[in-house]
Amino acid sequence: MPTDVANNAIAAARGISIGGALARAARRHGGRIALRYEGREWNFSDLHTAAKRVARRFTDMGLKRGDRVAAFGRNSDAYVVAWLGCAVGGFIHVPVNYALTGEELSYILTQSGARMVLHDADLAGPLADAGKTARLEWTGTLAAGTGELDVLAIAKDAGASADIDVVVDADTVVQLLYTSGTTAAPKGAMMTHGSLLAEYESAIHDCRFAESDRSLAALPLYHSAQMHVFLMPQLMVGATTLLIQAPALKQCLDLIEAHRITSFFAPPTVWVGLLRHPDFDAHDLGSLEKLYYGASIMPVPVLQELRRRLPNARAFNCYGQSEIGPLATVLAPEEHEDRPASAGRPVLNVETRVVDLEMNDVPPGTHGEIVHRSPQLMVGYWDKERETEEAFQGGWFHSGDVGYLDEAGYLYIVDRIKDVINTGGVVVASREVEEAIYTHPAVAEVAVVALPDPKWIEAVTAFVVLRSGQSVDTEGLIAHCRGHLAPFKLPKHVHFVDSLPRNTAGKLLKRELRRAYGETVGSETAA
Repeated sequence: MPTDVANNAIAAARGISIGGALARAARRHGGRIALRYEGREWNFSDLHTAAKRVARRFTDMGLKRGDRVAAFGRNSDAYVVAWLGCAVGGFIHVPVNYALTGEELSYILTQSGARMVLHDADLAGPLADAGKTARLEWTGTLAAGTGELDVLAIAKDAGASADIDVVVDADTVVQLLYTSGTTAAPKGAMMTHGSLLAEYESAIHDCRFAESDRSLAALPLYHSAQMHVFLMPQLMVGATTLLIQAPALKQCLDLIEAHRITSFFAPPTVWVGLLRHPDFDAHDLGSLEKLYYGASIMPVPVLQELRRRLPNARAFNCYGQSEIGPLATVLAPEEHEDRPASAGRPVLNVETRVVDLEMNDVPPGTHGEIVHRSPQLMVGYWDKERETEEAFQGGWFHSGDVGYLDEAGYLYIVDRIKDVINTGGVVVASREVEEAIYTHPAVAEVAVVALPDPKWIEAVTAFVVLRSGQSVDTEGLIAHCRGHLAPFKLPKHVHFVDSLPRNTAGKLLKRELRRAYGETVGSETAA
């Protein structure tokens, strides 16, 4: 058998790690621009060197392989460098939603056992309060540009050592991706180097990334989709990414036009916002070749409008979840015509089934739970053995999503299990109701949830945002829906609101609607 020294040498030579993949990209693409952010440019070689400088500085400070480093900040080039530095140095990166405060923030810092936290300078306040219960040994900044423990300053320090010799292999955990915690405390999905590299391979293949891509990255990097479906795989193929802090609608339109962006990902809520923006048609968006959507279900009427108003662009539907890297299925552009409501087929490295409670495959067209097998999957939830066993029951990962397969093997997402409405003993998918409401010309956005009801137990409840200058009342909306839905699926209550709650990734927060309106149903009631 090989000695430990030999095993380390073999692991280093094989380079099955994110640091190894970054090194290969640097050798291949060298002086090409990899990343742009607020006037700063990083070519592939500089980005690799910066990551090694950060890894070396953290190692010299006393961090060891497997130590957790929390990142609490908005999008920036420094955020990317910190992530890559953790990967190169063998540390475990813990991305934290920068909107968290108090107990929510404290929980992740404590549960992950983070030894270091890196933060935006203006987030020092909430971090100081939350960090009191965590065992943090070092606190640094991401992009202040000065200070002994500032990522940007370390990355730009030409005198800092970039020599780093840490053995990292495919089975080494590189990131804890915390779930949203909508039904329980957040869980940290343990992603290995091998898991994410397998996912990058799938993303490159099924999203058809190319060296010629010019991508706009606007969604938060703490969210796995923007980081691991787009930014990282596109770096691997030599594409150039323009990074911004947040998906400000006017800024996105301006940058797509000014930089001739060819590739852009956004959740449905952001695409809806762009389509409704008064300046949408005033911009030349003809450079867009690849439109990606995901993170939540895209209403078919919105998709059809998007394809109509951007006729030269090709649409990709990307479905998955953090625990699988997060890409599980893709609906390719040429597949949209026949199956616009489908989430597509499993990507290169994923096997997917739809099963009943006994783990039997259900017939085509029959609803069941979506389960996966894949090298992209997490290796468990951090320090949560029971939850890990439940997630992998039967040797497949249980997604928690309800869906069905058609005869050709295309997947359709019906709903999250928690979003299915049991009204009067009959099950209703919130998505189906949303699709019907979206077809009304006065509706800009809609979210349908179950709310407590003394008669129906769970009432189908719609929250509707109207288009500017348009109007419809509850009776008119219900009358419209009668042409699309069975009577038991019609909303029992309709609330007209100015906006819908979203997280910083643009994902609709139905739990906030349930929380805010759970005791106040009845202000606008359908007959």
